[in-house]
Amino acid sequence: MKKSNLILYGTILILGLVAPFIFPGFKLQISFLWILIVLAMTWDVQGGQMGYNTFGNILFFGVGMYLCASVQIGMFFPLAEWTEAGGEKTFVHTAPQYFQGIVFGLLLAGIIPAIIAGLIGYGILGLRGHYFAICTLGLGIAAGEIAGGIELIGAGQGMTTPPWPKNIGGTELRSQFFYYICFGLVIFTFLFLQWAYKTRFGLVLNAIRDNEDKAEAMGIYTMRYKIIGWMVSAFFVGIAGGLMGNMVGYIEPVEVAFAGPTFGVFMVLMAILGGKGTLWGPVIGATVFHLFKEGFWTFFLGWQYVALGVLIVVIVVFFPEGIMGWLREKYPEKFGEVVDEADRKAQVELK
Repeated sequence: MKKSNLILYGTILILGLVAPFIFPGFKLQISFLWILIVLAMTWDVQGGQMGYNTFGNILFFGVGMYLCASVQIGMFFPLAEWTEAGGEKTFVHTAPQYFQGIVFGLLLAGIIPAIIAGLIGYGILGLRGHYFAICTLGLGIAAGEIAGGIELIGAGQGMTTPPWPKNIGGTELRSQFFYYICFGLVIFTFLFLQWAYKTRFGLVLNAIRDNEDKAEAMGIYTMRYKIIGWMVSAFFVGIAGGLMGNMVGYIEPVEVAFAGPTFGVFMVLMAILGGKGTLWGPVIGATVFHLFKEGFWTFFLGWQYVALGVLIVVIVVFFPEGIMGWLREKYPEKFGEVVDEADRKAQVELK
């Protein structure tokens, strides 16, 4: 690994570890940032690396959220009674129960959505272009409506997640606990995808994006790689959903779990803003987007959706290749590209 990369990674790691102490009042917001980065990176597996724009990842986010909470509760108490009004006040988790539940809950929140992605993938990954995008959009909407009709998980009224045990500290320790889990998730997701993109798996995804028919003509079984890619995304998105449900403390089917108009759209915007098909693009895009969103939600409440609409227009018009694409074009030498001075001048004149 290059020395510059080691310095960059070391700096990010140190900043991530000490951030809760430097900005104690913003632990929750930074934890949400880590979740958003995971959502953007995993969406980019399909939308950027593979060229399949999907709105279906919100399905795995919501399933992971409900699964994690249900496992945390169901391991020790009757889930149906918990979801009734006041259930979380009737049943109290001890500290060992709470941590056992969240470990198994997060594990299943990753595994089950990955299995669902594999099963669904066989049915819809034969679709391409806007047909695939529309189909995946329907998945998230349908999942929200189905969850709203299941009484076991609270139906339309939603369900609460297990509260933090009172005998091991207050909200400060709770927020710190979830902060470091979210930070660990984003580090692991980044390192895993960085490794995966350097393997045959990453090369095949790019081949599918560039020309799937030619990739198949070369003997590549593209369906297998498309399904694996979606399963990888579903695994990490499901865990992110489980963490988000616990941090929020309340799961509602349409506005929280399967929130297509918010998180479902956000993950697409963040990846495009930073630059699709790049490793760092979704990270940069999610960071810029989160700062932008939190700024407007804090100081210009009531105009936040107008601002998001303007941001979408700005991205499409001025940053069609994302921030990473713009930087690569403006400073190609910083990315290891050799540019002849005459060609640079010609490109400037053409513009």
